Amino acid sequence: MTSDGAGGESRASRKSRSVSIRIIGLGNELRGDDAVGILMARRLRQEIGDRVEVVEAEMAGVDLVELMNGADVAILIDAARSGQAPGTIHRLDASADSISGPVFPHSSHAIGTADALELARAMGVLPATVIVYGVEAENTEAGQRLSPPVAKALNQVVARIVQDCEACCA
Repeated sequence: MTSDGAGGESRASRKSRSVSIRIIGLGNELRGDDAVGILMARRLRQEIGDRVEVVEAEMAGVDLVELMNGADVAILIDAARSGQAPGTIHRLDASADSISGPVFPHSSHAIGTADALELARAMGVLPATVIVYGVEAENTEAGQRLSPPVAKALNQVVARIVQDCEACCA
């Protein structure tokens, strides 16, 4: 291992810590379970915000392309509507392949998460690693709180994202 003499830190360990991770929580906090991405972003900012950049993006749509730009790793969190049980957690790797289809078929955003990822891929600005967490929504009516299954999933996904971030920087 090569050391630069400054505390014996190797170039490899400096490089691993310089990975730019951006967590983007998507959704609308006024629409029940659609708030799950925003609420997770807030929680993650408290838990690991000093090590990664955390962004809350209500109604991001095409702006998601710019929000991901410049990151080495992007972790997106959004409500999903695939027809599975509320609170079901989807973890999709969008780094190499499209995630369009049954998990994110419709969006309350101008364009959906899957469409924004494909636009970023076409423009050549998609981060090298893109992980998308979708939590099956139960109720997205205005003025509602998170449903119990989605609130439970929120805690599980936060723990998984913390692990993802640790793995990226290990």
